[in-house]
Amino acid sequence: MSQPINLLHLADIHIGMENYGRLDPKSGLNSRVVDFLRRLSQVIDLALEREVDVCIFAGDAYKNQRPNPTFQREFARRIKRLAGEGVPVILLVGNHDMATADRAASSLEIFGVLDTPGVIVADREEVHQLVCRRGQPLQVATVPYPQRSRLLAREQYQNLTLDELDMELSRILGDNLNDLAAEVKERPEVPAVLTGHFSVSGARQGSEQSVMIGRDVVVMKSQLTDPAWDYVALGHIHKHQELNNGQQPPIVYPGSLERIDFGEEGERKGFVMVELERGCAKWEFVPVEARPFVTIRLDARQSAEPMTDILDELEQHPVDGAIVRVIIKATEAQEILLDEKPIRQALRGASYVASIVRDIDRAQRHRLGGISAEELTPQEALERYLDSKGVSEERKAQLLRYAEGIFRGE
Repeated sequence: MSQPINLLHLADIHIGMENYGRLDPKSGLNSRVVDFLRRLSQVIDLALEREVDVCIFAGDAYKNQRPNPTFQREFARRIKRLAGEGVPVILLVGNHDMATADRAASSLEIFGVLDTPGVIVADREEVHQLVCRRGQPLQVATVPYPQRSRLLAREQYQNLTLDELDMELSRILGDNLNDLAAEVKERPEVPAVLTGHFSVSGARQGSEQSVMIGRDVVVMKSQLTDPAWDYVALGHIHKHQELNNGQQPPIVYPGSLERIDFGEEGERKGFVMVELERGCAKWEFVPVEARPFVTIRLDARQSAEPMTDILDELEQHPVDGAIVRVIIKATEAQEILLDEKPIRQALRGASYVASIVRDIDRAQRHRLGGISAEELTPQEALERYLDSKGVSEERKAQLLRYAEGIFRGE
């Protein structure tokens, strides 16, 4: 009987995200790019300390499909470090890695072209038979991001609506998942992992909604619970979660390694280590030192000396190394007293001050119900605007349906 397999599962690095960053003089890169690269280096350090046997990267290495050569070099250095230790690496193609044009190269394809030892670029649905670092056999079935454009390239699908295309894509994906499960069952003694880059029914969305390309095809969770799989390694959703309620097989999103924006302010970031055997997968979420995002909300409306109280309150909030935004509630009479310069000085220990928002209590803004516009989603802001204009419920529902598609980028 072979030894258990120590499997590293990570996803959604998005190298190239530059939100809330500035030039890092040591590297010449944006400071946020440096953050993402440091997190990846930290993951590899910890995985090697834990004697990792195989790595599954479940998609979205870069922010977009055309990473610059520096980003490609830095990602390749880190992947090569794993492969150089005898650790096979599966690089699954996610939606941000995938070219928009049919048959164009993905951003990960260079690894396959160069035939990088120990690195497999998974750009199609198939089963890979691996030998792990300590000689253990492993089957990994790969399902890259389901791309609607592949269907549109076929004449029989060109006149379908988007909803009809999505239904057809879901049906094809379900059939392919069944075929992959049947294939790994031909070697029932060998552990089997399914890795996919897609959304699953019941998963909790995070801020990846703001960086996703197009709308998603959703896979039903029931399609992933086949006992053929010992572990299901997912990517695409940035919020860490396990979807099978502790049952076999674990269906796990590790989440992203760094926070993208303030929508992920309270989320833990990290990766997953799995001790894998046939019929059993014990997994552990391992947190990393992601850059903190901090929102400071201050209410100066009852203050006789608003700036003094604001600066005193700021001293109570640890901001060293954080990306910070400040939201100050004040009256119209106090607005002229608010001075941004000393506030920024008080926040000098922060990595980046994203915004200092003055939420002024004006009579004409009461229609927001006392809520700052900063706190509203676009959908909520539009709904409140339509309410303020007296739009009928039927018309409002219709406009909100159209707007939902626009917000999702359809």
